[in-house]
Amino acid sequence: MVSRVTLRRRVQELLQTRDFPALVALAGQADGVPPLLLQFLFNPQDLLYWRALEGLGEVARGHPEQVKKVIGRLLWMLNEDSGSAGWGAAAALGEIARQAFPVVSDIIPMFCGFLEKPFSRGAMLWGLGRLAEVRPEALAEVLPCIRLCLKDQDPEVRGLGAWTLGMLRDQEAREDLEALLKDEAPLTLYEQGELNRTTVAHLAREALARLK
Repeated sequence: MVSRVTLRRRVQELLQTRDFPALVALAGQADGVPPLLLQFLFNPQDLLYWRALEGLGEVARGHPEQVKKVIGRLLWMLNEDSGSAGWGAAAALGEIARQAFPVVSDIIPMFCGFLEKPFSRGAMLWGLGRLAEVRPEALAEVLPCIRLCLKDQDPEVRGLGAWTLGMLRDQEAREDLEALLKDEAPLTLYEQGELNRTTVAHLAREALARLK
């Protein structure tokens, strides 16, 4: 039996190289990979935080029953009474939905509530953007809550809101997106395996381009 320390070290190595097929294979050979991935979801400035999110989605697609067991933990992390900085939990739910929608389909209506909480708003938007890219119809109920984010005081929320609405090709958001075209506030967006610096205006322009 592989020790937990050894397993965690192996998971970290696979995240560093972004070797998700090997991570999924490891989850099929050893118990406890999804809970270990949750341990990386506490520092959004760390690249492994984002790769752990992707890894959790990939494991959900390959081994949905394993990931179902940690959904309760993710929801607890989003509970204000948990005392946990569970920012990554909201993003994780979106990424799991992207890769294995049936695992979380029954809690999609809860996503609006996570957008109402300042500490989980940005992370939830990233997860929703990831889901919107492949299954936009799943977010019809959440769409009004996403639109409100374009007027948030936090530039990360405005930018990720624009990015998500672009993925959704939401024509009703056009006017509010146009209002952000001069918003040069910076933020970081994780895409294609890397953390990239961008601006609210840039993401608004990209979103508007998708509406054409």
